[in-house]
Amino acid sequence: MFEVVIGLEVHVQLNTNTKLFCGCATSFGEAPNTNICPTCIGLPGALPVLNKEAVHKAIMFGKAVNAKINQTSVFNRKNYFYPDLPSGYQISQFEIPVVGEGELYIDFLTESDKHKEDGSTKRVGITRAHLENDAGKNTHHGNASWVDLNRAGTPLLEIVSEPDMRNADEAVRYLKKLHSIVRYLGISDANMQEGSFRCDVNVSIRPKGDTKLYTRCEIKNMNSFRFIARAIEFEVNRQIDAWEDGVYDKVIVQETRLFDVNTGETRSMRGKEDSADYRYFPDPDLRPLIISDEMLAEYSKIPELPDEKKNRFVSEFGIKEYDAVVLTSSLEMALFFEEMMKEGISGKNAVTWLTVELQGRLKEGATVENCGISAKTLATIVKRIEDSTISGKAAKDVLDYCLANGGEIDEIIEKLGLKQVSDDGAIIAIIDEVLNANQDKVAEYKSGKDKMFGFFVGQIMKLSKGSANPNKVNDLLKEKLS
Repeated sequence: MFEVVIGLEVHVQLNTNTKLFCGCATSFGEAPNTNICPTCIGLPGALPVLNKEAVHKAIMFGKAVNAKINQTSVFNRKNYFYPDLPSGYQISQFEIPVVGEGELYIDFLTESDKHKEDGSTKRVGITRAHLENDAGKNTHHGNASWVDLNRAGTPLLEIVSEPDMRNADEAVRYLKKLHSIVRYLGISDANMQEGSFRCDVNVSIRPKGDTKLYTRCEIKNMNSFRFIARAIEFEVNRQIDAWEDGVYDKVIVQETRLFDVNTGETRSMRGKEDSADYRYFPDPDLRPLIISDEMLAEYSKIPELPDEKKNRFVSEFGIKEYDAVVLTSSLEMALFFEEMMKEGISGKNAVTWLTVELQGRLKEGATVENCGISAKTLATIVKRIEDSTISGKAAKDVLDYCLANGGEIDEIIEKLGLKQVSDDGAIIAIIDEVLNANQDKVAEYKSGKDKMFGFFVGQIMKLSKGSANPNKVNDLLKEKLS
């Protein structure tokens, strides 16, 4: 039996207006090699000047994960050569990063646990989070390659975890929690498709009970939760097979690997260097970063984070912890829910109509932000159920119509003729009609066949075309049959 050891290095592109050491814009999608200057492309004599806002955002993250903030930190040159790194070195932090040791807690509540109140969590240690400038981008077509340096110099916060994760599920949960924290803080758009949130996955195995760390393989530049899980699972099986076949020391070497999404396999890219190979030394053009007490106090102000919001949702709105975890996993979902609750509706009903009814109807790629229905509109549907204007079944038709055509909820209800009949006289008339047409069934009910009650309700609702208030139907029918 083997134990899996996983550590993650996450690169978060900070959403500053300008790059880390120069005034070039950081906007995505511009024409190649237009957002560049002598500093960010490493021309001789060009000097870096540190972006103060990047420091601010790094400290915000450090506070969010209970990390030690080093009020004096140092920038180093990390020496290596790639075509998209024109200076031949990256300016990074090594021995003294701005953010030191911290921690993050991942949730393990699942759908089957949603009625429990004692969800489990796991602590994952964070080794460090340091600032560094990004490289450019290589594009390959056949035998030709192009280099776009627009991204060169963009500020990155590299977040390094302890090797505390033991399977792909834990790794993905960690990444999703980290992703949500970054979004809640507003320090990055964390757009994985554009590379604003990407990670390197370090995987190794060891016999159960062994504490030694064996050879790790790094899977480079992953930007999809699904593919990260698949890559880990493949790599774990590859290493176990090598161990069991007696070729572990020959096959498993410290290297950087790529994940092929078409084959579902990892493949060797290049040997993985040790830190000594990068020849780190303090950057002679940058003085140590000194954070004053006043700066630390100002930069440590952070908004409500996912765990805090989750706990508040449970206590303030009376919803289950599982539902609160689902809602707060996405900043957009959490804000949508809070807007719904401003309309004075039940927390339980709001959760159902947001996470089940609305989410279940969204097409692939759609989110609550762009689905075409506002939080107030969805809350109005819930409100009309709660005030007995429409039934829950009719509300689904209203939601479908609204998503397809838009419009005001009350107008849609009138247009579709879905308003519930709550008038006692009208409902009694329908009940009488059903009972008179089914005297034999009435006799069966009165002889002890209680199941016939459901038959009557069904017939009444059918005759009313679903417009009769179900609660009124039940109460008045019981009176008639007693």
